[in-house]
This record gives sequence, C-alpha cells and structure tokens, in this order.
Amino acid sequence: MATIELDQVDKHYGSYHALRNISFEIADGEFLVLVGPSGCGKSTLLRSLAGLEEISSGTIKLGGNRVDNIAARDRDVAMVFQNYALYPHMTVRENMAFALKLRGETLTSRNAKVDKAAEMLRLTAYLDRYPKALSGGQRQRVAMGRAMVRSPKAFFFDEPLSNLDAALRVDMRSEIKALHQRLGATSVYVTHDQIEAMTMADRIVVLRDGKVEQIGAPLELYDKPANTFVAGFIGSPAMNMLPAAIDVSLKTARLADGLALPLPSGTRAKSGQEVIYGIRPDQWSLSKGDTGVPAIVELIEPTGAEILVAAQLAGKRVLCAFRERHAIKPGDQIRLEVDPVAAHVFDRQTGQRIAP
Repeated sequence: MATIELDQVDKHYGSYHALRNISFEIADGEFLVLVGPSGCGKSTLLRSLAGLEEISSGTIKLGGNRVDNIAARDRDVAMVFQNYALYPHMTVRENMAFALKLRGETLTSRNAKVDKAAEMLRLTAYLDRYPKALSGGQRQRVAMGRAMVRSPKAFFFDEPLSNLDAALRVDMRSEIKALHQRLGATSVYVTHDQIEAMTMADRIVVLRDGKVEQIGAPLELYDKPANTFVAGFIGSPAMNMLPAAIDVSLKTARLADGLALPLPSGTRAKSGQEVIYGIRPDQWSLSKGDTGVPAIVELIEPTGAEILVAAQLAGKRVLCAFRERHAIKPGDQIRLEVDPVAAHVFDRQTGQRIAP
C-alpha cells in the first residue's frame, strides 16, 4: 500500500474548470471519502487519481512516485465502479481472475488468490455462477473481489452502492468498511451520500464547485464545520440556520423579531455583526417553564427512535429532533432552549465559521 499526494491539481474541460487547486495527502492505509453535491468534481478527482482522466496541471504521487504522467494500467491501482462492469459470459471465478490472467499468472496462483478473496467476501458458493444469477450485492462483491486479487497499491470506489436498495446499501457499507480494516488498504471512496461518508471514512474531503471546502475526521466536520456549506451538507437532518445580529454585551445573537439566542463562549464577533446562527435539530431542548424562545409547531414526524418536529421560529422553519415522547401537536406553542456550547456561528457575508 502507499500514500497518495496531490499538489495543486487542476482539471479543465475546455472553459469549464472542474478541479481547482486541489492539494492534500492521503496516508498509507487510510480510508478517505470524497463527498459533495452532484457536479462538485468528486468523480473527476477520483478518475484523475486512477489515470482515467488527464489532469491539466499539478502533480499526483503514489508511494512517493509521480504518476500523473503515466498511463492508468501502469499505476497499480484498482477501481470499483458503480455499474459493476462484470463480463456476463464469464463465471464469478473467471471475472475475478481475469486481470491476473492478463498479467500472465499461473492457473494455480490465480485460483489461490481468487479462493482467498472469495472466502473474505463470502462468495465461495457462487464461484461457478454467472453474473445474471447473482443479486446486486453479490455482483458488487464480485467487483470488489476482482480488485482485491490484484493486491494494488490503492483501491478507488466510484459510488459503488448507488444501484442498491436502501437496506442493502447499509449492509454493503459495513462490509466495505470491515474489509478495509482487514486489508489495511489505502482507499478513496466517492459518494454523494453524507451518511455513507460519516459512517465509513477515516477522513472526509468535502468538495464544492471543484474546490476543497474542508478536510477532517467525520465528527470534526460535524462538530466544527468550517462554513455554512459544510454545516448544511454534513449531518442529517440538516443544521438549522437562522439569520441574526450579534449583541456582545448580552452575549446573544438577536433574531429578526428580537428574540435572542445565547452565543458560544469565545465567539469572535462585533456588536451588530450579521451572522448565521446554526443549531442542529437534536440540540434543541423543550423548555418546561418560561425560558427559551417561543415557536409554533407545524408538523410532527415520529420516526421511532425520535420525534421530528417542524416549527416556526422568528419567521423561519426550524427542525427539532426529540428523543423524549413529548405530548405536543400541530398548532401548539412551545419554547425552545439551546445550550450555547452546541451552537455554531458563521459570518453572514462570507459563510465562514467565527465561533470557536
């Protein structure tokens, strides 16, 4: 396995600037997830790492050696695609062994590697079947096995679970994470699903419009998003964001209708500064007295583990997530409290975080 280094990587498609000055390092054995909305450049970046796209400028190194100037077949990496890309006329064993056969390995060596990978992926019973006789999850495991038998320096996954149903996606992401822990392989995984990113990654790279917005461990991005984009993208349900103005003397953020919410200690802002006050749905608490700010309940959605409550607060809809079974209904007035430690404050003009 090997480290991967990107230094000022740019990619143009004519006048379209797909990747903009991408620079970061992926540690040996790390599971790194590229996440962002459609069109942000995550698949383009992954394909550039694999050699399937030629970068316009910058450098890419694998194991300390520059690889952006060599062909994909010479980079010693393996790609797992969204559409599986299995040969329908080959059995599972033949699909998994095909790259080894092209490499000139003996039948004995090929079978040994395929058998080992099949055992890890629970595919031993399916080695003589053809892809059409497999479920979607089994086909995806075959695609992973085909990559594994090559023992590459790095694994690249391009939205491999997108074609699976919701329940199977949950199972497969657990399998991929467990497989990574057993192999210790350097892996780069692309997804638009931030839940996948949060549950699978050692570190996450959040992309927008071809640029890196923030890099960090999942809980680091969740607890301290660098800007409003990351705050809104990471976390489900999304963070509530309320326009407000700072009142330093009272240590509050004042909403449009004069209601005030407490500021986190150490907030770097001036009185009157316009900000976005962010609070995650599960960080609201229901006041049992006259404290907190008033809100009108609009909608209640029980999910089992918690109750989601949509309410009107200072002219904005906010979402609250309560684990307690509160006896409330649409139309009720409630009072919401916030622990200032859990609040996030962003500059309204730049979108950048200003709270510690």
